[in-house]
Amino acid sequence: MNLYAILRRSGFQDGTILEAAAARSTEVGNSMPNDIRWIRSYVLGEDGGSLGTVCIYQASSEDAIRKHAAAADLPITEIIPIADTVIVRPDP
Repeated sequence: MNLYAILRRSGFQDGTILEAAAARSTEVGNSMPNDIRWIRSYVLGEDGGSLGTVCIYQASSEDAIRKHAAAADLPITEIIPIADTVIVRPDP
């Protein structure tokens, strides 16, 4: 599997909607264990008070990410393949 960053700009009106999306993502992802694995997400404060995310996934392909997002009703702004990881400090 390859590593990807998925950018979801202004995809969620508030934290409650984001939490529901995370639950759907987990449920759908658990049904696709050979194709996709959610690693972590960073929540972004967007203009107008909405929330966006940068999500890190392992996936068999960009198509698997798109299938997962469609099934979980998640927006996708951009899918970016991750070439390498540099860790200076662990996430706080």
